Amino acid sequence: MHRRVTPFETPVRAFWHDETIKCTGVNILEGTVTPISVLEFKPIELSDREWMEECFRAGHRGSLEYSFTNLFVWRKALNIQVARYEGYAIVMSNPDTPSYVFPMGRGPLLPVLEAMLEYSRSIGHPLCFNTLLEGDRLRLEALFPGRFEIKEIRWAFDYVYETERLINLSGKKLSQKRNNINKFSKEYRDWDFEEITRANIDEVWDMSRKWAEMMDTGDDQSLHEELSALEETFRHFEALNMQGGLIRANGRVIAFSIGDPLNEDVYLVQFEKAYPDIPGAYQVINQQFAEHYAAGYKFVNREDDAGDEGLRKAKLSYDPIYLVAKYSARQITP
Repeated sequence: MHRRVTPFETPVRAFWHDETIKCTGVNILEGTVTPISVLEFKPIELSDREWMEECFRAGHRGSLEYSFTNLFVWRKALNIQVARYEGYAIVMSNPDTPSYVFPMGRGPLLPVLEAMLEYSRSIGHPLCFNTLLEGDRLRLEALFPGRFEIKEIRWAFDYVYETERLINLSGKKLSQKRNNINKFSKEYRDWDFEEITRANIDEVWDMSRKWAEMMDTGDDQSLHEELSALEETFRHFEALNMQGGLIRANGRVIAFSIGDPLNEDVYLVQFEKAYPDIPGAYQVINQQFAEHYAAGYKFVNREDDAGDEGLRKAKLSYDPIYLVAKYSARQITP
C-alpha cells in the first residue's frame, strides 16, 4: 500500500523514539543534526480522514488502496503510515522495508516523486511502490524512464462487478448462484438479513473469531492480520461510518459483510465471511448486502484474491465486468 523538500526543525529527542518518522542527516563529529528531507510519516488517525479523502477524490480512483477506511483498519496489521506533502497523501507500509502506494492529490506530481526518491535515498532503501494502477505506471515510466523495474501483480487485481447483476443474479453464468440461494432458503426457512448495529456487533465479532478458528492452519499470518483488521473495524465501526449486514439462521449469525462507498460510482466490499460448512451462505450474504447497501452505486468492488486460487475461482465465477490491473515498481538506478 502506499512522496520538493523543505527544512524542518529537528525535535530534541532522537527521531527513532518518536512515532513520527523523519529523515535526518547526522554530523557525528559536531554532534549536530542536519535536515535533509521533510517527509514525515505518522500512524493514520481518524482525524486524517478529511484531508486524505480530499486527496483521493482528486484522482477518482476505484481501487481499495485509496479507501481511507481500508487503510485505517489495516494500519496496525500492516504498519501503515501516511505523510502529507504538497497537496498529496503518501501512504507507506512496513517502515523498516518501506513500500508505498502511488501518491494521490492535486498539483504537480514530479516534485512529490522527487521528494520520495530523496527520502528513500536518505534511509538507504530503493523507492518501491507496491501499488501502481495503469495510469500511474505510464506516468512513472514517462517521468523516470529506465529507473524502475515494473511488474504486474495479478493477485492484487481488484474484481469489479455491475451492481445490478449482483442483486438480480441474472443470466446463465450466474444461474448456479441462484440455485445455491434457493437451496439455502429451503434448508433455513427462518433466515433473515439484519443491519449490523450496536445490538448485534458483538455477535458478529464472535462469529469472526470462530470463522478464523475454522480456517486457521497454524501458519497463516495473513489470517491473523485480517482478524486484527476486523477487530479494528468493529472497534471503530460507528466512527468510520461503516455499513454492515448479517445473515441469521436458526437464531445464530452465520455470515456477514462490511463495506462503504469508495466514490460516487463504486461501492467497496471490504469483508465478507460465512461459515464454510453452510452451503449457500456466501451467495446469500453477497446478494443481500449488494441489494441493501450497494443499490445506489453502478459498480461493486470486491477487492483482490490475495493469490488464493479458490478465492480467485469464486470471484471470477461472479463474472466481473472488469479487473483493476495493478503493478509494483522498484527503483533500480539512482
